[in-house]
Amino acid sequence: MNRHESREQAFAFLFERSFKNETLDEIIESAKSVRELEVSSFAKELFTGVMEKKDIIDKIINESLIGWKMNRISKVAATILRIATYEIMFVDNIPASVSIDEAVKIAKIYGTEEDSSFINGILSGINKKLESVNE
Repeated sequence: MNRHESREQAFAFLFERSFKNETLDEIIESAKSVRELEVSSFAKELFTGVMEKKDIIDKIINESLIGWKMNRISKVAATILRIATYEIMFVDNIPASVSIDEAVKIAKIYGTEEDSSFINGILSGINKKLESVNE
């Protein structure tokens, strides 16, 4: 499974988690009962990382949502933003541009027509903010 597929898998798990208060193992078991499922280690890493750092991730996303709040954006957009923000902030071996590009691709598949440009703008702002802090 490549990283794009792993990101989609992590997206599906985290999206489901936004509706149910279940652990990753419970979500995986539920998915396995419906279909054969091979879970990637990168998808698990993303799920676990986003859940562990959710408060930090949501804080930086909220600071970048000018005129919006997390509870006003779709669960699809929020989930994609969380995954990409986690990658940008905490996964050192992936360039931010790759994380942003992957988030936009996933938004084009699962989101609305406007989600991809919205997500691109928010993540670009987050990346610029983090780059200026790190300089």
